[in-house]
Amino acid sequence: MRLRTKIIIHSIVLFAATMLSGITAAFHLPAWLHIAAAAVFLFANILPDPLCRLPARLKVEQGGILLLCAFLFLLFADIAAFIAGIVWVYGWFSPVFWIEAVLIFGTELVLFWNGITRIYLTSSMLGTNWRIIGILCGMIPIANIIVLLHIIRIAAAEVQREDARIQANESRKNLAVCRTRYPILLVHGIFFRDMDRFNYWGRIPEELEKNGAVLFYGNQQSSINVRDSGKEIADRIMEILAETGCEKVNIIAHSKGGLDSRYAISCLGMAPYVASLTTINTPHRGCIYAEWLLHHTPGSVTGGIANQYNRTFLKLGDTAPDFLGSVADLTAEKCRSFNEEVPDMPSVYYQSTGSKINTVMTNIFPLNFSNVIAKYFDGPNDGLVSLESAKWGERFMVLQSDCPDGISHGDVIDLMRHDKPDFDVREFYVQLVSDLKKRNF
Repeated sequence: MRLRTKIIIHSIVLFAATMLSGITAAFHLPAWLHIAAAAVFLFANILPDPLCRLPARLKVEQGGILLLCAFLFLLFADIAAFIAGIVWVYGWFSPVFWIEAVLIFGTELVLFWNGITRIYLTSSMLGTNWRIIGILCGMIPIANIIVLLHIIRIAAAEVQREDARIQANESRKNLAVCRTRYPILLVHGIFFRDMDRFNYWGRIPEELEKNGAVLFYGNQQSSINVRDSGKEIADRIMEILAETGCEKVNIIAHSKGGLDSRYAISCLGMAPYVASLTTINTPHRGCIYAEWLLHHTPGSVTGGIANQYNRTFLKLGDTAPDFLGSVADLTAEKCRSFNEEVPDMPSVYYQSTGSKINTVMTNIFPLNFSNVIAKYFDGPNDGLVSLESAKWGERFMVLQSDCPDGISHGDVIDLMRHDKPDFDVREFYVQLVSDLKKRNF
């Protein structure tokens, strides 16, 4: 059943329940009718869509949509019925008037808070901005209705999109579109680790595995120089080969992980064991702004940041974190030398992606701040890496979104688990890996 149809049915059911309760009170009908109306109202609030087969989070979110739509419908329908019925029969400020006024007000409060809480707790597309706007405009007449309608529209688009995703995955489940010839090795970027409780790649791995992908993780340290990190990637590749018996791997590497992987392939003998390398927003030509900052920031500041960072990641599992060494490898000067010393291997298929932030105001810190600096030195960028620097290999894909915030360095790995109306990061990776399969990788 379509969401619009469910909204209409749910609103009518709740309106009928409130009207039944009002009529029972006004005309002194049997008490069991009151009980029946209350039971229907309670059930419609606990299980707004009892036949919904969506996953739990989406089921709760869809319930919030139904409740808020019913709130808006009843806001006008109950008031109209109240004036036409109770006021006309009993007059203004009669005992029945007050009973019905309290009943309608209480009903509306329950519907609103139940609905908005469900959406605030479950929606990923709503984002922090609209949550704050919703709170700020809550007590402003007319503006609160306009904002509420927009919140409902965002949540409804998310539910419909996720429902379409579920159906798409179900329809292609037997096709295993992401079951590549060789397993996928996901290599993270700088300042992060592969962690069990917070996946660096967000919801992407789960989506790939639903479509047949076999995945492994790089498990390299968070911030060591490219050469040492490349050695860890090379060791990891050999572990995977020994564990699976496969001949090669396909590497998908984000940010600095792309440089680490290139070094492992070209300088540490991994070319025979790598079928393809896909770099995601990797600074292949370095970052001019990073070079400028290293040269112009006082040593006491950079040293203090580096020491604090290194101490933190020692506790998180790194054996030799090197903040300054790893950042230095991302400068334009270092990457020029790196590209001369690390040629592409003919036997490996190279491709890459890049993206850019459109507006800094709607992006998270520090990417909104660094985007301004990087744009001055490097041009259009994702908050850290410019489009020009990310370009590498036989195929370069520019990931685009017309949303105000664009697609940031974190968005390309689903860091915030936040969906965009016109860019589906999970489906992008499904199609990316599906293409590797078609190429017999």
